[in-house]
Amino acid sequence: MASSEDKKVEMFFLPWIVARGHMIPMIDAARLFASYGVKVTILTTHDNLQLFQNGVDRDRSLGRDIDFLTFELPEGCENLLSIFTINWNEEQLFIEKLREPIEQILRDRRPDCLVSDMFYPWTAESGARLGIPRIVFHVTGLFPSCCEEATRRHAPQHKVDSDKATFALPGLPNPNHNIEFTRLKMPSFHTTEPKGAKLAEAIVDAELKSHGVIINSYYNLEAPYAEYFKNDMGRKLWLVGPVFLFNKNYEEKAQRGENNSIDGVTILNWLDTKEPKSVLYVSFGSQVRMAPEQFFVLAEALEASGHSFIWVARYMPESGEHEEEGSGRRVLPEGFEERMTKSGKGLIVRSWAPQLLILEHRAMGGFMTHCGWNSTVEGICACLPMITWPLAAEQFFIESLVVDVLKTGIRVGNEEWMALHWEPKVTVTREKVETAVKRLMGGGGEVEEMRRRARELSEKANKAVEPGGSSDADVVGLINELKSCRK
Repeated sequence: MASSEDKKVEMFFLPWIVARGHMIPMIDAARLFASYGVKVTILTTHDNLQLFQNGVDRDRSLGRDIDFLTFELPEGCENLLSIFTINWNEEQLFIEKLREPIEQILRDRRPDCLVSDMFYPWTAESGARLGIPRIVFHVTGLFPSCCEEATRRHAPQHKVDSDKATFALPGLPNPNHNIEFTRLKMPSFHTTEPKGAKLAEAIVDAELKSHGVIINSYYNLEAPYAEYFKNDMGRKLWLVGPVFLFNKNYEEKAQRGENNSIDGVTILNWLDTKEPKSVLYVSFGSQVRMAPEQFFVLAEALEASGHSFIWVARYMPESGEHEEEGSGRRVLPEGFEERMTKSGKGLIVRSWAPQLLILEHRAMGGFMTHCGWNSTVEGICACLPMITWPLAAEQFFIESLVVDVLKTGIRVGNEEWMALHWEPKVTVTREKVETAVKRLMGGGGEVEEMRRRARELSEKANKAVEPGGSSDADVVGLINELKSCRK
C-alpha cells in the first residue's frame, strides 16, 4: 500500500468568481501546479467554467490531473455580482453567502490545501476548523502589499494637513526610491471608508492566520520586498510567477479569459502592417470603467499624438459616438472611429482582446496601462515601456513600483483615486495624455533605457520559471511542504 507521502498532493483553488483579473491568474497557477504532478480541482460556478474549459481540457489531454468542481450560487447572489465593487455591505453579504457551499465541498473531499483568493477571509477559519491548510493567493505583487502594510502600520496619510500634501511610507526597504503619495492617491478604505476598512482588516487578519501566501511574482522583480514580506510582515511566502508564462501556444494566449470582440488573427494582421515599436497599446483592464468625459479626452489625445494605437475601450457606454440622451455629452469625438479606420492609425476593440498576443508583437512600442498587476507584469515581460494611469484599488502603489523603483514607465499625471465604477469627471487633461504619448512613443535615450530595463526584467522572469529557477523552486518547495504536513 502506498504511504501518504507517495500519494499525489491534492490542491483546491478557489478564485474570486466575480473578477476576471482575479480568476485568470489563479487558473494559470492551478494549471501550473497540475503540470508538476499535483491533483488540482478548481472551484467555480458553471458560467465561469466555460471561460477556462478549453485550457483545462488541453491539460487533461496531456495527462495532467486537473478538473473543475462547480457549485451553485446561493439565492440572491446573482444580483450581487453586478454591484459588489461599489457597495461594501452587499460585497460582505456576498462573501458570507458563499461560505456554506464551499465548506460542504471541503468536508466531502478533504484536499491537502485550499488556495483561496484574499476576498474569502472566512476560508482561514474554515480551513483551521477542518484541518485543511488555507493558502492565500495574491493577485497583486509584493511591493503594493508592502505599501498597504506600511499604510496600516504607520498611517502617514493622517499626519498631513491636506489631501494633496505628499508623505513617504515609513519602514519600506530601499528608501532611496523616493516613494511618496498623497491622500488623494490612497484607496478610500485608508482615508474615509470605514466599512471598506473593516473588510480590509478581516482580509489581513485571515492572512495572518493562514498557512502562507502565494504571489504571482518572481524574486528578482521585487527582491527587497520579498524579504520585508517574510521577515517584517511575518508571512510564509511562495513566489510562483509570472504564471501567465505557462501559456505557451497561440490558442492558450488567444483564448485566455473571455471571447475576443475582434478575433486575434485580425488584430495581428493589422499589427503586421506597422513598423516595429510604432504602436501604443491602450488598455485599462477588465473592471475599470472610465467616465464618458474622460473617454472623450483620451480619444482626442490619441488622435492628436499622431501615433498608431490599439485601444481596448471596455465598458464604453452603448451610445457610441452619439450624444447620451438628455446629457449633451459625447463619448467619442465626431467621426473619430471613421478617421482612425480610414487612416489606419487606430484600432478600437470594444470588449476583450488577446492581450498576450498583442503585447509580444514586434510592432508594439509602449503600453498605456491602469497599473493592474496582471497587465504590469505582462507589459514588463513584453519588454515594453509604460504610460501609467492608475485609477482604483492598489494601482497607485503599482505605478510607484513601475516609475520610481523599476524605472520602466512614465506617469500620465492622474492624481486622484476612484472606485472601480466611473465618476462623471475628467482627472487627466488632453494635454497631459498627448504629452505622455509623444514622450513615450517618440523614443530617445530615456525610453530606450526603460526598454533595456524591462528587457532585463523579462529575461529574469523567464529564468525564474525554468527548471532550477526561483519560482520553479518555490512551486516544488510548496508541494513538498504539503506532503510533509500529512504527517
